[in-house]
Amino acid sequence: MNELKLFAALGCGLIAGVFFAFSTFVMSALARLQPAQGIAAFQSINITVYNPWFMGTFLGTAAACFFLAVSSLLKWQKPGAAYLLVGSLLYLVGTVGVTIAFNVPLNDALAVVKPDSPDGASLWSSFLTNWTNWNHVRTAAALAAAALLTIAHGYRVAQS
Repeated sequence: MNELKLFAALGCGLIAGVFFAFSTFVMSALARLQPAQGIAAFQSINITVYNPWFMGTFLGTAAACFFLAVSSLLKWQKPGAAYLLVGSLLYLVGTVGVTIAFNVPLNDALAVVKPDSPDGASLWSSFLTNWTNWNHVRTAAALAAAALLTIAHGYRVAQS
């Protein structure tokens, strides 16, 4: 269980870092491009994100957090269980849930426009704002989850 907590904490931190990069400079850089170039670049990102390294980390962390959330409920009386539950739920709801409910639909809408079309240019400006705002949410959730899971991991290590 200790190893799973560590894996989940590191996974949350790694995903937070990826999303932090988008929030702090990637989206700003894309916004400086002409809409057709920005759209084409983001469409390429959305294709290449489906790779074993990113998806394995993103979904593997989700699986670990699901297991840890259930485990925390079964061992609620143990020290650190609340940190484990809240950290796991933050990742599952605030990172994975936000991604599925908000970022992916925005990505899907952008995927079907032609980069050099008037519809594409119109969509691009709202996309930049909306996608980035939801990315801030999932970044903060993943970072907070990493912190709480690290605290939960410390409780178990201290008891060992």
